[in-house]
Amino acid sequence: MTKVNVNMGVNGRWYKLAVEPYETLLDVLRDSLGLMGTKMGCAEGECGACTVIMEEKAILSCLTLAVQAEGKEILTIEGLQKGSDELHPLQEAFANHGAVQCGYCTPGMIMAAKAILDHDPNPSEDMVRKGLSGNLCRCTGYDGPVKATLDAAKTLRREQNET
Repeated sequence: MTKVNVNMGVNGRWYKLAVEPYETLLDVLRDSLGLMGTKMGCAEGECGACTVIMEEKAILSCLTLAVQAEGKEILTIEGLQKGSDELHPLQEAFANHGAVQCGYCTPGMIMAAKAILDHDPNPSEDMVRKGLSGNLCRCTGYDGPVKATLDAAKTLRREQNET
């Protein structure tokens, strides 16, 4: 099979990659770019562990072909951190609220939470619960991630008002 050239922005950096037409975005992120934060869970779009943001929308990278990312910008959990030492408010809130146990679902959960807050910086608890419902967690239940998302929303709004 002939490889296809794909140009995509990942975490603010542009890449030109030759990919197989059947390769998923998840495969390219992990295997070609070495971004291991995005997890392979079910490979069927059921668990949300592979959630990334493409063009400001949460997507399941296990169901997205890499060729669909042509010319698009993607944000993974590795690109969320503000600097080498400074966590994003969502990452900090997840840690502070004990919203992490085994951690396998955490990157996808945080990226889904970011998409929620990008769409609505002041979401209701119900909106957050619905927005995170596509991300399965076997350890924490959902109270910690929901509270962490709401807490991060407050922090982000406060930071926005300070600028």
